Amino acid sequence: MKKNLKSIIAAVLFFLVWLVVANVVPSREIAVAFGILMLTVYLFAFEVVGVDVAAVTVMVILGLVSHFHDWLGLARPLVPGAELFRGFSGNAVVSIIAVMIIGAGLDKTGLMGQVAGFILRVAGRTEARIIPAISGTVGFISSFMQNVGAAALFLPVVARISARTGLPMSRLLMPMGFCAILGGTITMVGSSPLILLNDLILASNKALPPDQQMQTWPLFTVTPIGLALLASGIVYFVLAGRYVLPGKAEEDMTSGTSAMDYYRELYGLDYALREVEVPAGSPLVGKTLEEIEKPWRLRVIAMLRGADDLRIGPGGVARDVAIEAGSVLGVLGAPEKLDAFAAEHGLVFRPELVAFADTLAPNKAGIAEVVIPPGSDLIGKSARDVWLRKTYGLALVALHRAGQTLREGDGIRDLPFQAGDALIVHTPWAALAHIEKDRNFVVVTTEYPHEELRPHKVRAALICFGIALGLILFSKITLSVALMTGAIGMILTRVLNIEEAYRAVSWKSVFLLASLIPLGLAVETSGTARWIAEQTLTLLGGTPVWVIQLAIAVLATFFTLVMSNVGATVLLVPLAVNIAIGAGANPAVFALTVALATSNSFFLPTHQVNALLMGPGGYRVADYMRAGGIMTVLFITVLMVMLNIVF
Repeated sequence: MKKNLKSIIAAVLFFLVWLVVANVVPSREIAVAFGILMLTVYLFAFEVVGVDVAAVTVMVILGLVSHFHDWLGLARPLVPGAELFRGFSGNAVVSIIAVMIIGAGLDKTGLMGQVAGFILRVAGRTEARIIPAISGTVGFISSFMQNVGAAALFLPVVARISARTGLPMSRLLMPMGFCAILGGTITMVGSSPLILLNDLILASNKALPPDQQMQTWPLFTVTPIGLALLASGIVYFVLAGRYVLPGKAEEDMTSGTSAMDYYRELYGLDYALREVEVPAGSPLVGKTLEEIEKPWRLRVIAMLRGADDLRIGPGGVARDVAIEAGSVLGVLGAPEKLDAFAAEHGLVFRPELVAFADTLAPNKAGIAEVVIPPGSDLIGKSARDVWLRKTYGLALVALHRAGQTLREGDGIRDLPFQAGDALIVHTPWAALAHIEKDRNFVVVTTEYPHEELRPHKVRAALICFGIALGLILFSKITLSVALMTGAIGMILTRVLNIEEAYRAVSWKSVFLLASLIPLGLAVETSGTARWIAEQTLTLLGGTPVWVIQLAIAVLATFFTLVMSNVGATVLLVPLAVNIAIGAGANPAVFALTVALATSNSFFLPTHQVNALLMGPGGYRVADYMRAGGIMTVLFITVLMVMLNIVF
């Protein structure tokens, strides 16, 4: 009720503001466009409907107003009919679709999992270390490729890191997305406005006298400014992330957590998975797994001997394997048994999975239930007879028969299997997927990640990605065509099938972005944007140069929230150049201020990167307003300080 009251009061206030503005603007087109702009901000800010629904609603209103423009007394349509839905085939939207498909293809090969594992090994598993590692990497990548491409590329990496650490996606995606945007300010090819800036400067030079001609900016002109902006974003989230980032618990992406609860309740199993290191002086050195598992009632499900001898799954761990000094073991058992085992043998418990962070992550392995069916070839044979762990990758944890649950230490590996036996096993999910096709087992656990990776397609995926990146960096081909080349290459080389490509696309993000493009067009072509800019700058006549420059940065920030950053740059650069000349300032620096400030798009999810991440992160507009509001002010502060230091 309180929320509805706030929405109603806000609606009245927004309407009153529009009435005041409508009476002072020079044309009815500007009045109507400004009203639709106010409606958009209201719908986004108070979430009367979903943000994608709001965007589509605004697009439809623009279409109706444009169609009936004669009845409304408008000289021309706000958006021509042919332009209304062109956003769905626009360069930005098609580019987003393509990078989602490319990212899914790279993930399907397991490459993104390896990247995630590397980041975890380097940065650990705490939020304060993971955020800088992810954000700094994405920021660097987006300095030479489109920031939405960098964000989409790392989306599956963040998903895997979230699954392995238990950190919600909502606390990782927003820092990554913001830093992808910030990374675009590091070089003159990092964002569309900076790429466009030199052309706009040359165009402005045609109208300027010889003594006021501006020089174009070299590639690394903005690097000190961009690095400072990126560093400020990373520091902001490290220090204030706990307060400004949403802390929603994500849905369990695997069956790992719920499965353990299930087995605890049904079979009384209260097991923990721990990683232990065997020091050189431990009495465990030289013993085989056979000698330690039954007496201590535990199971070794993974082993790392040396730097690269990783043993897990079929053909990996077996009872006759000897333990070497320096080995790392993945051990499953009751917590009290594990503690006693470690104390007895001088083992070093690691507080979290490190060596097995990837292979034993909940999306890679877990507890499962398998039944021996009538007619199975395993009936009459024991787990020891068939080498169950080594042959099938099934580490037997418990066996349930005739209402009784037997555990490790009760001789379960020596019991001949009977039809109907329920085996509780720890297994890699890939091994379980193979077991499903084996008539000797009936897999009861069906809710597990059926991730069919295609590691043999790594080369094809990298070639497709490399071709797309090469076209972006070394040719003048349209961004959407370059990225779609890589995307269709993923499909033609069968890295992905077409159904997987369709599933990789976040259609909510597509509709959000495509539906807002006509609004930006209406604000620009109706003269609304120019009128707002002129009125604001008129009020600043006679103020210090830095105040005027600050006003230009704030204007660019505002416009980039409601229209494309390219449109805002094209609109404001000529204005900024003329204002700088009138104020006796450097017009090229004022133009650069506009091109950089149009990257300050954090307050609303209207930027391509924010729209891309809104669905996967489960974000609401309020989340962007809370975290992005502070980031917006920080961006302008750092930008103004660095511009005045560098220039």
